[in-house]
Amino acid sequence: MRNGKDPYVVLGVQRSATEEEVKAAYKELVKKYHPDQYQNNPLQDVATEKMAEVNEAYDEIINNIRNGEYASYQSTSTFFDSAKVRELIQTGNITEADNILSRVDPARRDAEWYFLKGSVAYKRGWFNEAYDNFSKANSINPNNAEYAAALNQLGSQRSGQMNGMPSGYYQNRNQDACNCCCDLMCMDACCECMGGDLIPCC
Repeated sequence: MRNGKDPYVVLGVQRSATEEEVKAAYKELVKKYHPDQYQNNPLQDVATEKMAEVNEAYDEIINNIRNGEYASYQSTSTFFDSAKVRELIQTGNITEADNILSRVDPARRDAEWYFLKGSVAYKRGWFNEAYDNFSKANSINPNNAEYAAALNQLGSQRSGQMNGMPSGYYQNRNQDACNCCCDLMCMDACCECMGGDLIPCC
């Protein structure tokens, strides 16, 4: 869809829905949002926009079904809103974030999924699980600096160089200045992905 939304979510149907099920769901939403019901109503513009969104979702799903593109759509979609999950983690809504991640088909879990799953585990204090998920994210996408920073920071913590959360103080005073700066930058990157900011100027 042009707005980036998942058409199946907009229409409220499963990706395995038949054409008849899609049409039934569409008809229910038309009854609910048709602009004719909102004439001289402050919500008329909202209803018009929603109806346009529903129409676009319906057209896309029907085309997928009729053109046999369901499998192709599956292969290119992670089926979860990464930005939404990040926001939930940052605001402390860990359970809701985890629920969204848990609903993703295991066959569709990409590097971003493992990174966010690791972030959820980290927030809960499950450092071994967090490390495993960060490692998986890095193995899938080794060029992502954010994933690498999270893995390096947690690896340092697990080896005894760090205490507490990513914003904790650096404990090993025997490291040289260069290593210390590198560690702080990694810590700051991880902190920011969790909603904090260790180094305000960066």
